[in-house]
Amino acid sequence: MLSTALNIARSGLMAESLRVQTAASNIAHASDRGPLPEKGAEMSGENELFKPLEVVQSPVITGGVPGGVQATTTQIAPSYIPVYEPDSEFANEDGMVAAPNVDIARNMTTLVEAKAAYKANLMVIETVDDMYDALFDVMSDRDDEDDRRYR
Repeated sequence: MLSTALNIARSGLMAESLRVQTAASNIAHASDRGPLPEKGAEMSGENELFKPLEVVQSPVITGGVPGGVQATTTQIAPSYIPVYEPDSEFANEDGMVAAPNVDIARNMTTLVEAKAAYKANLMVIETVDDMYDALFDVMSDRDDEDDRRYR
């Protein structure tokens, strides 16, 4: 039972780490710019724009028993949005460029949420550690009583 709690907390820590990495990467590339592709065409080649990601979490259930969470990344669609920047080297005749479809506020919120969830998972691990310590103390006391009884 205690090892299950540890596995669940560990999977939560890993999921939150992925959320932090993904949000940080999105924020770091939010100001990237590239040429706006022709209608219906995809970006390709050296001017390919950063593709923002989001984390999708799903429960892990083994034999009907909850076992934590699995986190994967998926590409945000659409991956870019047109932005008016006529002075950009990538601007088309209308002054439009492609920018990654990154919502800074949403990604900052994700960082705050991930921090809180990370702390919660660490508290679970600390609690399980305390429970193991208490169990070992009880077992040690029981062994001491048995030793006294057989002397």
